[in-house]
Formats: sequence, C-alpha cells, structure tokens
Amino acid sequence: MRALQRAWLRRGPMACVLWPLSLLYRLVAGANRLAFASGLRHVTRLPVPVVVVGNVIAGGAGKTPVVIALVRHLTRQGLQVGIVSRGYGRRQAGCFEVGPHDEARRVGDEPLLVQRETGVPVFVAARRVEAAQALLLAYPGTQVIVSDDGLQHHALARDIEICVFDARGTGNGWLLPAGPLREPWPRKVDLVLRPEDAHGIAGHTVWRTLASHAVRADGTRAPLGSLGGHKLHALAGIANPQPFFDMLRGAGLHLERTFALPDHHAFEDGSKLDPGATLLCTEKDAVKLWRLRPDAWAVPLQLEIEPAFWEELDRRLDRKLSSAHGSPTP
Repeated sequence: MRALQRAWLRRGPMACVLWPLSLLYRLVAGANRLAFASGLRHVTRLPVPVVVVGNVIAGGAGKTPVVIALVRHLTRQGLQVGIVSRGYGRRQAGCFEVGPHDEARRVGDEPLLVQRETGVPVFVAARRVEAAQALLLAYPGTQVIVSDDGLQHHALARDIEICVFDARGTGNGWLLPAGPLREPWPRKVDLVLRPEDAHGIAGHTVWRTLASHAVRADGTRAPLGSLGGHKLHALAGIANPQPFFDMLRGAGLHLERTFALPDHHAFEDGSKLDPGATLLCTEKDAVKLWRLRPDAWAVPLQLEIEPAFWEELDRRLDRKLSSAHGSPTP
C-alpha cells in the first residue's frame, strides 16, 4: 500500500498501467452521483443543518482534527452539536452511541477520539442517515449535525461541505486506482482547507503543528522536550505517518526507531513493542494502544485555521439555521 501511495504522487509507470482502471472508476462513481442527483436513489434531508467534513483524496487528509476544531467552535457559539460517523475499522455492526469508555474495536478509533475530545453526542452506523436519525431521537435539542467524513455518502443531504487537503494536494490528479482521488477535482464544495504547500488548490489555509506536551493514559502531561533523554520509539497507524515522525524530529527528539503502521491499526498484540522503550504515538493511536501500554505518550496535533474560514462558515451556517429546517438557501 505504501508503494501505491508513493506512485499516486506522480504519473509514473505504475500509475500509467492503472490509468485505464481509473476510467472505469470514474464511470461507476459518476453513475452513483447521478442516481442521487436525479432522484433515482433516495436522499434523506434532516430537520437540522448537516455539515460534512471530508476529503476527495484516499488515505485521509487530516479531517478528524478539523472535525474536533469545528465542533469546539460551534459549541462555543452556544449551539447543540452532534456527530455522526461510519466508524471505519470497527468490529461490531449496528448503530449506537459512542461512550467515552468504549473500545475502538467496537466504535472505531476516530469516533472514540472525537467523543473524548469534544464531549458531544457521537453516533456510528454503516449508513450515516441511520446514525443521524438515532442521534436526533436521543438528543432532540440538537441544532447542527457534523458528519465526520461522508463527502461521497450522497444518501445524506448536506447543507455545508468542507473538503480537507494535506500537503499531498491532489497527488497526480488521477482517480483511483491510478491516483489518489475518489472523485474528480475541482468539484463544487462550500469551503476548502489546505496547507500552504498544497499548490494549485484554492481555499483557506490550515497549519498543523505538534503540541509542546505529551499525555499518558492517566492524564499525566509532560513537556515534549523532557522526553529527549529516553530511548524513543515512535509509531503511527495513520494514513500518512511520515509527517508525524518529521514533526517529532523537528521538535528536537531523537527517534531510535519508527513504525509506520497501516491506517486504523488495531494494536491487539503488544508483544512486538519494546518494553524498554518510551513510546510516542498520535492521539488516534492512543485510544487503542493505551489498553496495552498505558505508559505510551500521545502527542496531540494542534490546528490553526485562518480567521476568514470561521467567518465564512458562520455566515453560511447562520443562513441555514435561520431557514426552515435548515433547508438550502441561495
């Protein structure tokens, strides 16, 4: 998979071989969108505004930290917010609410992290419509629903779409499997977030940095620099782990070993983790790793989003909130 992700960054031999398959993918994806747009497939509109935070590039683009920042912003505005998610990677089927003491294998690592970080209701289901309906039934005072991912989940009507990019931008610009795109870009969305180095993409700038501290399962916090004298092993089970390792090194830490694990890695067996090493991981990994190694240090990721993004978001959402049932307005 790592080799394929590297191939997606340029139009090299592997991408060219896969390019004919991307034409088939474009046809199938386009037919799916058209079926919903034409009414052949049912689209459910909820009685409250729905904000979708997603991406068009496979392998994640840092959308979950954006969801957390967005929900915190909305709750500071005095709004009652709920979150829905597919709960990718969970082992238990069904629709249910995520609790702070749930296990990631039951609800998914990202929904569990988001619930712990925001404290708002989070519901997971294979169909986000089902999750949203269950959320509104349990919390009828909810004013806004945020969908963690789901830009391509057209069965749920949305009022605002936010597309998130990381430094890869659109990669080689081709659709899966020849490139990283789930759908052609550019496509119409309401708001775009991208780092400064994502060239050729218009939108609002987001800066991603590591926090100056790390935290353990028991809540103990330590300055990141204080860990420098230890035997450090860093691991990351996320879509693009290298930037995490680079940021740790940029903070002055010497990493004896790094482990780039598959996205949503389950951490079901800790036998391969060196008991004599101090482990550093992402917050997404920590919700699973802490079962095995509560002494592991999670290093939070901090986002800074330019003020113009929040201003535009508030303007758009105010219009939706003031219209009947959050229905679209010009």
